[in-house]
Amino acid sequence: MKRIVALLVVLLFGCTAFAQFSDSTHYLVKYASTGSINRTNDGNSYLLNNNFGFKVSKKKITFNAGASYVYGKQNASLTNNDVSAAVDFNLYTDTAQIYYWGLANYDKSYSLKINNRFQGGLGIGYDLIRLPNAVLNITDGLLFENSNLFLHDTIQDIYSTVRNSFRVQYKWTIHNIIVLEGNNYFQNSLMHGDDFTIRCINSMSVKLRSWLSLTAAMTYNKLNRTDRENLLFNYGITFEKYF
Repeated sequence: MKRIVALLVVLLFGCTAFAQFSDSTHYLVKYASTGSINRTNDGNSYLLNNNFGFKVSKKKITFNAGASYVYGKQNASLTNNDVSAAVDFNLYTDTAQIYYWGLANYDKSYSLKINNRFQGGLGIGYDLIRLPNAVLNITDGLLFENSNLFLHDTIQDIYSTVRNSFRVQYKWTIHNIIVLEGNNYFQNSLMHGDDFTIRCINSMSVKLRSWLSLTAAMTYNKLNRTDRENLLFNYGITFEKYF
């Protein structure tokens, strides 16, 4: 497991493909650093959110990899120490609107009481809209999950389950300057009706250069099994480079 986690962290968190390419290979490197600092007479808090991604794209297949790290404190008390790493691929069919996907993901989260969690699965996706400046698609599939959680802070809950994973993804570019994009997931266990997770990642970026943007991002996570949730809203900069 340690080798798998190390590989995922090195490969890092990537974005799902937003465009079909020619037979030549294209690459994308992306790094975003956002955060917030609040200091008053009554206390102080800060939050740092770092994401790094790498993508390889061809006409009929894309490969994405990357990682994110969130760290935060409030009045010297730890609030976030959250790591996520993932690899995934999309395989496009001759029918341009339909594709297949595969995913492997590792999480460790102080705020959500996840000691270790691994997910892996396969599914199908469908493009509702695919234009040069706008993409909207939905995906669905099955994930196998093996988790080590903390219930009531000290009680360990080690279990495995199979989840249905449903996602809505979008990206909209306005005048090549403003970019709105998001990934929103609902993953419910097929074995336990009260076991579900919600993850929403949405952002708005304003391009200053082709490779540099100001970014405001909102991330929401809910893990029903541990009865934990977090909401992160922060702002910062994004670097991205195609080659």
